[in-house]
Amino acid sequence: MNMNVIIVDDEPLAQDVLETYVSQIPDLNLVAKCNNAIEANEALQNNQVDLMFLDIQMPQLTGTDFLKSLANPPMVVFTTAYSEFAVEGFELNALDYLLKPISLDRFMRAVNKAKEQLELQKGGKKDEEIVEIGNDFFFVKADKKLVRVSFEDIIYIEGLKDYVIIRQESGRVITLQTMKSLEEKLPHSKFRRIHRSFIVNVEKINALMGNMVEVMEKGKEKHLPIGKNYRDDLLDYINQTKL
Repeated sequence: MNMNVIIVDDEPLAQDVLETYVSQIPDLNLVAKCNNAIEANEALQNNQVDLMFLDIQMPQLTGTDFLKSLANPPMVVFTTAYSEFAVEGFELNALDYLLKPISLDRFMRAVNKAKEQLELQKGGKKDEEIVEIGNDFFFVKADKKLVRVSFEDIIYIEGLKDYVIIRQESGRVITLQTMKSLEEKLPHSKFRRIHRSFIVNVEKINALMGNMVEVMEKGKEKHLPIGKNYRDDLLDYINQTKL
């Protein structure tokens, strides 16, 4: 699936790195490179943009403030050298967060995530939901079949508008479901909502670092943001279970 992208960054070197990465992925079509939010706003008005790589620290208007100003923004991947901005980025419903210097591997993971969401947006809503739940599993309708998902196999669950992506070591399951309704069905002893877009299997948590939870996904560290409305509940759980 082809995607139109723009790059918004005031650093020429950062622009060049992202442009090189974009050129290596056939499905990506770079429609504009912008030095600031003003140029980016013009590019969005003049082009159909699916994905925006947006730097946070820019003159005149920051990337986060620019995103807040948009009524109908495209999918956004924040790029920055400052990890402390990650949680704020996720609170704005950013698709992903890339920390500079950005590797090609990490860039491709963000692009694949964007492709997943675009497929859901263009595919329309389907009759997919949780249809049965047991003591240690549930069945969901996905890909026109019933799929059994074991609690112990779930690493975390990610919300994308009306869909959720259930992340497992064996792969992913995408189903039509709201995060709120799914959270109500899952056992609270095993799963915690840590952000409006994330539910984590507490047994898969490796570490807590500031406002981020670390889990392992496919042998690699994955950092999930902790929303301020969910932090106290997570800390209470950790304090109750630590030795």
